[in-house]
Amino acid sequence: MRIVHAIRSDGFAGVERHVARLAAEQARRGDTVLVVGGRQDAMASALANTGVRRAAAARTMDVARAIRSSSRNADVVHTHMTAAEVGTTLAGASGRRLPPVVTTRHFAGPRGSGPGSALVAAVGRHRVDVQIAISRYVAESVDGPSVVVHPGVLDQPAGLSVSDRRRTIVMLQRLEPEKRTGAGMHAFAASGLAAHGWSLEIAGDGSERGELEVLAGQLGIATAVTFLGHQRDTEPLLRTASILLAPCDVEGLGLSVLEAMSYGLPVVASAAGGHLETLEGLDPLALFPPGDVESAGTRLRSLARDPSRREAYASAARSAQRTRFTVEAQASATAAVYRSVL
Repeated sequence: MRIVHAIRSDGFAGVERHVARLAAEQARRGDTVLVVGGRQDAMASALANTGVRRAAAARTMDVARAIRSSSRNADVVHTHMTAAEVGTTLAGASGRRLPPVVTTRHFAGPRGSGPGSALVAAVGRHRVDVQIAISRYVAESVDGPSVVVHPGVLDQPAGLSVSDRRRTIVMLQRLEPEKRTGAGMHAFAASGLAAHGWSLEIAGDGSERGELEVLAGQLGIATAVTFLGHQRDTEPLLRTASILLAPCDVEGLGLSVLEAMSYGLPVVASAAGGHLETLEGLDPLALFPPGDVESAGTRLRSLARDPSRREAYASAARSAQRTRFTVEAQASATAAVYRSVL
């Protein structure tokens, strides 16, 4: 099958990583794949030796031009996020025949935001034949029917044993309001673990970084908190930390949670959004009521003090990832969606 993935982007965050991982697996299965968009150096690294072709698309018109030039030889165009949908509509505005268009909805909410969002949404959905949602939570929150296809991650060798891991809790996320990083810091402070030699490492950057650094001082945990900034390679953190903290309560699914599971890293997360689909049933300490930082702190403290429980939780998490959240399963389900519109 000849597939064009399109995303209007010059970055490389969760959605771009999702696209790269799926495209690589599709190419491994024998499909001919072009990825339009994403930061090109990062895409080149992620897609090295896969045979996947790339094209830059930092603007919506870049997407339109790339699809216009490649659609004649494509069986399906697979868009990601509204701007790429708009670019696809523009590509077909001159009457050019487009192949079927599949879109993946990554976020829980309607298309578009800000002034003119209704028009943007209408233009975006105009050419879409079928949409995929990355979780049941997203499917229930977006406009129009969706087929749920959970993303997958690569299986990883087991990380360090519990006894060899650092006494570190890690958060991997953009430092933006919706990610609730401040709530995670409050939870760490409430746990009291800083007084027992535990630290909190925050990997990511964003508009809230300055005020979060101030918050660390106000909470009395500044000496135990490290802001690592954006990390292109999170493997060392996932392999050596003891707990992942995921406080966001509007996460579509949570790629960092899936990656933590693949490395056998226990997760404490808000009991909301896609976290319910990844973590529910693994351990009673996995999920805390959304916004309840005291409860989150209690769960962190309980896991930190119980190595054998962390070990059992880690094993259950790795088993769940390898059973339900693999790239192979994602690619197979996505191929079925493509066939439904061809």
